Amino acid sequence: METETNRNLDADRLWRVDGKNQAIRYTLARCELGWLLVAATEQGLCNVALGDDRNELFRTMETRFPAATVNRDDETLKDWVSEITRFARTPTCGMSLPLDVYGTAFQRRVWRELQAIPAGLTSSYQKIARAIGKPQAHRAVANACGANPLALIIPCHRVLRKDGRLGGYRWGKERKRRLLDWEAEG
Repeated sequence: METETNRNLDADRLWRVDGKNQAIRYTLARCELGWLLVAATEQGLCNVALGDDRNELFRTMETRFPAATVNRDDETLKDWVSEITRFARTPTCGMSLPLDVYGTAFQRRVWRELQAIPAGLTSSYQKIARAIGKPQAHRAVANACGANPLALIIPCHRVLRKDGRLGGYRWGKERKRRLLDWEAEG
């Protein structure tokens, strides 16, 4: 089943990765996973990040989009924050937020494949590489997971090492473990 988020991953954005000529709204909120940063353009979500330090999350977003006009907008994004946090805790509830992400063609293929992993299940970097027709590209798949701009929405936390160990997670291994535990609870 193709979701709204999958269709948006297929769209080629005309703006550059640095946010040139873009207005980005963002908000920061506390959630069960620490701090949550949600940022969006007029087209959709461009950055969702988790962390322990809200100032660091903001600096990372600013570094990612140095040429964008960035403004805090808690009110406009509050419903999106609610939907994202509900989805994190109960991924089977689904989500239909629009996305506006930049990525290479390879990254977008990996991210679409990640979105196809059902909640409660996991995959490996090797399996993802085979699924996208690049069986030797497991390291490149890991790099694409690390470049994921949308924590939770593109569920890179569902990818484990070949031996079943957690492996890395851009937003912290403890968060990865917690998300997988929540999903296993169903």
